Amino acid sequence: MPETNDIFEIMSTMRAMRRLKPDPVPDELINKILQAGQWAPSGGNTQRWRFLVVKDPEIKKQVQVYYKRLFDESVGPRYATSPPPPGSDAARYKRQHAAVEYLTDHYHEAPVWIVACLEDGENPGRTAGSSIYGAVQNMCLVTRALGLGTTLTTRHTGYGKEVDAIFGLPPGAHSYAILPIGWPMGNLRTWFTATAGASLTAACKSRSTLRGGARWRRRQKGPSLSFCGWTSRSVPTRPTPGKPATGTAGPPRTSTRSR
Repeated sequence: MPETNDIFEIMSTMRAMRRLKPDPVPDELINKILQAGQWAPSGGNTQRWRFLVVKDPEIKKQVQVYYKRLFDESVGPRYATSPPPPGSDAARYKRQHAAVEYLTDHYHEAPVWIVACLEDGENPGRTAGSSIYGAVQNMCLVTRALGLGTTLTTRHTGYGKEVDAIFGLPPGAHSYAILPIGWPMGNLRTWFTATAGASLTAACKSRSTLRGGARWRRRQKGPSLSFCGWTSRSVPTRPTPGKPATGTAGPPRTSTRSR
């Protein structure tokens, strides 16, 4: 169990990191982030989340086109005409706008994306997201604990059908968020280190079972696309083009937590 002061420090120092280096992130760290998502609660403990790990530059570029289009159509004009939100000021809001614009232009350059998906049927209800966003928050916290950076993005859902088709999602599944993950740029503050979350990292190491993507892996579209959330204990290894990805088969985790 992580000490409570560790988790409070991680929560209080986590921020949206929109400027990320293109340097590779080890699969070992991505595994830990995915495991944190698996520990989250879900409605009725159904655990119908599915996590898509994307490294393929071409797929990311295709999605970035829609991400940029939404910025030009609505997000950019809103930032330009809206007053600063409560607790902010004009200068900080301007810096935030600049960071958002930077992420928009460099979205596809983040070395790893984790796409949080949910098997929610053809017409999901208003509360469907409550069974996936808890997992997203867990992954954001562990990303912070490991010294990596990310930010919760949902803008792509404005072109949800087009983007889900790019990802090759099966019928009845939808993407709810994309976490671009990488090493933060700039001068990192002393609190932004893996040691700040050492206990949380140790907890990740002690719980290594990870359900991966046997069924979804068959739908992958390239050597850097992995689906997680079914019956494997590891993120699938990067396959040879034209051959299916591999993973260590094993029983799914049994959780007793539900919201």
